[in-house]
Amino acid sequence: MEKRLTRTDYLFALMFIFMLVCILGAFFYGLRLGQTKSDQKYEKILHADKASSVPEVGAYDQQVLVSYYHTIFLPFREFQNKWFELLSQIELGNSSVDAAAVLKELYKVADDKYAILKSKNVPQTSPMLVQSHQGYLKSLKLFADALNSFQSKANSQSHTQLLDAIQKDAYFQEAKTQALTAQKNYFDSILAWNGTFDPDIEYFDSTKTANLDQWRAMNFNVKNVYITAKLLNNKAFSPFYPQDLTIRIDEFISSGQAKKLNVADVNQTMELLLSTNAVRTGDFVKGKAKWYGNEPLPQLPFFSDVN
Repeated sequence: MEKRLTRTDYLFALMFIFMLVCILGAFFYGLRLGQTKSDQKYEKILHADKASSVPEVGAYDQQVLVSYYHTIFLPFREFQNKWFELLSQIELGNSSVDAAAVLKELYKVADDKYAILKSKNVPQTSPMLVQSHQGYLKSLKLFADALNSFQSKANSQSHTQLLDAIQKDAYFQEAKTQALTAQKNYFDSILAWNGTFDPDIEYFDSTKTANLDQWRAMNFNVKNVYITAKLLNNKAFSPFYPQDLTIRIDEFISSGQAKKLNVADVNQTMELLLSTNAVRTGDFVKGKAKWYGNEPLPQLPFFSDVN
């Protein structure tokens, strides 16, 4: 005979089911609460990251960029000009050129400019300019140390051997890399200035290769940042300004030479122009009115002066 469940059995079963429902409810409530807190935590982190990436008001306004130009960028540029001028004397000069004396003069210029830059301060509210300043300081220090070490052995080898040794020296290579990094930081700051009044500006990832159509669509300051990134990547320490290469690329594409030579992207165009020494300081200033009359430019001397 089948045994019937008593009232106590039913009550126990109901209590068990009730407890099971409570346990499951508590579990899912705790899970949801944990997810909510986690979302709130990471939302705060995300917002903090976004806030930190937005420059403070005035961090890259024109006055700051002009001040940086005169106090930091220009002294380094004076050394850079002297570097190419004096090394050219060694390269083109005959045996009467005292290479050791040339390197000594270059060392003095680098050391003097390092002292000047070290005495200057850059607003901490402009982190890209702070990084640029530090890069130029490191560059000048490396140039000075390497030039000082090369003086004693400069006249014990031919000019060709000396220039080849300088080209391969690790300290000189790192000095150039630091300078190119600092240059990019400065042009990043100029682009940040542009972004303060043009929030719809279309940026381009400089780690990628731009095709010719993408290049044509770029804002002028975006083009310059792209160029500084590629010069850094190629370790192309050159006497011209980035904007001189920018305008030569625009001219090259517009003239039909890129299509004629089957050049498909900006990197190939750069390589061709650099390998043929087709870029000169002042190219931008000479063609600025024709090519960039409506482009936003801060009032920086290198956008209006040839030297």
